[in-house]
Amino acid sequence: MGSEKEKLRIDKYLWAIRLFKTRALAAAACDAGKVKLHDMPVKPSKTVSVGDEYHVKTEARRWRVQVTALLHNRVAYSEAIKYYTDITPPEELERIEFQAASFHTGKRLSKIGRPTKKQRRELGDFFDE
Repeated sequence: MGSEKEKLRIDKYLWAIRLFKTRALAAAACDAGKVKLHDMPVKPSKTVSVGDEYHVKTEARRWRVQVTALLHNRVAYSEAIKYYTDITPPEELERIEFQAASFHTGKRLSKIGRPTKKQRRELGDFFDE
């Protein structure tokens, strides 16, 4: 049983350290070639070892993580960050900050677009005459 506990799949590990919301998403990312070890895509069943360095591309960003300990179950974010070291290059982090700064929230500007109730009444009065 002890040696079985030491084996951990990459899809389960990426889910446990909270890089992906579900294990299925982590497995799909592996299948799509978005998880790499030594610039080679890995399968979801790949066994994780302490010291491995993975390149992971998620919806939000590209990660470079180094495995510091094995985590078998999903835990709170504050606990999960103790099981890997984020070694993402600074230029990647800057690119993310720039994207976030220039991202449009989709909110309508005030007084632009759909007329207010008062304006609708005035329009109604205007067209009724």
